[in-house]
Amino acid sequence: MPEASLPAPLPPGSTIGILGSGQLGRMLAVAAARLGLKTHIYCEESGPAFDVATSTTKASFDDTAALTHFAGAVEAVTYEFENVPIAAARHLAALVPVRPSAKALEVAQDRLVEKEFISALSIPVAPFRAIDSAADLGAAIAQLSAPAILKTRRLGYDGKGQASVEPGADIEAVWRMVGTKPAVLEQRVAFACEISTLVVRSQSGAIGIYDCPVNTHETGILRRSVVPAHLAAADIARARAIAQTIAAALDYVGVLAVEMFHLGGDAPVGQRVMVNEIAPRVHNSGHWTIDACSVSQFENHMRAVAGWPLGSTARHSDAQMVNLIGQEALDWQRLAAEPGACLHLYGKREARAGRKMGHVTRLSPKSCPDDSGPLTAPGR
Repeated sequence: MPEASLPAPLPPGSTIGILGSGQLGRMLAVAAARLGLKTHIYCEESGPAFDVATSTTKASFDDTAALTHFAGAVEAVTYEFENVPIAAARHLAALVPVRPSAKALEVAQDRLVEKEFISALSIPVAPFRAIDSAADLGAAIAQLSAPAILKTRRLGYDGKGQASVEPGADIEAVWRMVGTKPAVLEQRVAFACEISTLVVRSQSGAIGIYDCPVNTHETGILRRSVVPAHLAAADIARARAIAQTIAAALDYVGVLAVEMFHLGGDAPVGQRVMVNEIAPRVHNSGHWTIDACSVSQFENHMRAVAGWPLGSTARHSDAQMVNLIGQEALDWQRLAAEPGACLHLYGKREARAGRKMGHVTRLSPKSCPDDSGPLTAPGR
């Protein structure tokens, strides 16, 4: 977008609304405060973000009166989770700028729509089929072959709403495991590792990209993210180009996470990176940026939403971010005493199994140049 036609940046003291009250909203609010911006959290339930925001509203996402009142109290709106009801996002967008746009939500909320959207950009994804019945599932398995994974089209995260499909599996039983809801069957991909690319895009189309971390999952939940990735420069460049292409196609504003499979050195050059899914928000695999970069993913997201210049995405240290799951966070005294450990606790009151309670990032001297590259202006 030409600079002359862009809205004026929001000055310090402005209020940005955040839909959602989880730990991502909390970290967005903290980053906004660093810039002198205020935040107003809107969510159906109170959560960690409520403890640090300037203002809060606890109301339903289908309460149009509450949404209208909220819109009148903020200068722009963003969100910390991708399952914000589309109707709520559209209602707000008619009253106040919503960044990223509802289009990004629509694509990311439906796994079938997401895969079709990415495929249309000539970006590889795992072979997939739409599933609306047990009969569809049986036919799709015959086409794609097991092992595969069945995922509900909507909702589901951290391994929820998914079922593995092994050779000889009971089709009816697998269909019931995802609640007999519309789903997508994906062929399992033999990959060497999982990586992600976090791209931040401004209202003018300027781009910044953080280093790609290698991500390790356990029971469907992210366990750790490590930078640098120590992958071939061509593969990192391909991952960066994919993320930039998706962000541009969505006319995206803010931080977008693109989760990918790296297929290993035996795959042909240029075909070693495959997209798994996208998240139209700040992302768990970018938490290391708080401590290893001058400007974190959270600050850059709020900069983009507010119309500010983007900050540097360069990494000043190597980093390993480890999620604290459930009762692991109760070991906070030892972690707080560990030299070089950067401890982040989310203020959640109950340490339930499988619940992300915080994270710890361990820094070490930078071992090699970062692959984030300089910020790029639109069209460069």
